Amino acid sequence: MRAVQVIGYHTKLQLTEVPEPQVTGPLDVIVRIGGAGVCRTDIHILEGQWAEKSGVALPYTIGHENAGWVHAVGDAVTNVTVGDKVILHPLITCGLCRACRSGDDVHCENSQFPGIDTNGGYAQYLRTTARSVVRIDDALEPSDVAALADAGLTAYHAAAKAARVTRPGDVCVIIGAGGLGHIGIQVMKAISGATVVVVDRNPAAVALATEIGADHGVVADGTHVEKVLELTGGKGAEAVVDFVGEGGATKEGTAMLRRAGSYFVVGYGENIDVPTIDVISTEINFVGNLVGSYNDLQELMVLAAQGKVTLHTTKYPLDEFQQAIDDLDAGLVRGRAILIP
Repeated sequence: MRAVQVIGYHTKLQLTEVPEPQVTGPLDVIVRIGGAGVCRTDIHILEGQWAEKSGVALPYTIGHENAGWVHAVGDAVTNVTVGDKVILHPLITCGLCRACRSGDDVHCENSQFPGIDTNGGYAQYLRTTARSVVRIDDALEPSDVAALADAGLTAYHAAAKAARVTRPGDVCVIIGAGGLGHIGIQVMKAISGATVVVVDRNPAAVALATEIGADHGVVADGTHVEKVLELTGGKGAEAVVDFVGEGGATKEGTAMLRRAGSYFVVGYGENIDVPTIDVISTEINFVGNLVGSYNDLQELMVLAAQGKVTLHTTKYPLDEFQQAIDDLDAGLVRGRAILIP
């Protein structure tokens, strides 16, 4: 089968022929890929940022946001059958460790991460397990929802946390209305009564944010902190969800936060520099967010089927993978880029 592989760091990906994955265990599920999301993490992988952490052996197939159709199953699989449309939770988990038994499978002690530390979905087929496949509504197409498997799931996980600590009349500031942020906006509007204020440097992204439901859009032009404070009567927001995490976003986001507010960190790239006395005296909270659980993904698929969360995509054939990577790196992708084998 055709697959796009990392053959070395600081070099370009390569499209090559590799053996098609086979069922080797009773809970294995082989998925024919219908769409694979192109994520900024993929660029970080090529830059070598994940090399030490993942420990993956090169070459390997990249791609960690995947959806498609069940192609083959092991003899113990009962939750899906051949032909089912599915989206893949990004992790392959054991189901036996304490985290898995608590429903916190993102922290599985024995997980594998296709596209990060084992073969992923920039390919025609991918092997995962029954624990990782979520059936999707017949009205949904794999190429339309693939990036919800990680970008959407991460956004949902963070927005759901923010929704739990906000009430109608509260304010939630979302920093960044790009690939993750535009999903987080929709999730907040679907499950929370909070007023959503979106901040982004790109006026087009701000326009998109208000188009998909944000109550207020603020262009980050140097006056944005003051504008957010004005919108909150000078008190700041009860919650800030930061999908950027670099370029000064954390300093500005903290300045937008109300006393006893919560700052949800999703994007990464810089340090949070806050005097501990300020954390204590205002009782603000900093909360890290990785990716969501299997249950989070099921809930997100319900919102997608209801039309409450729509993924904005730019689609590319698999053999145009380099163009997709280049467009993403240049900031030319509206929403998420999707590769279609």
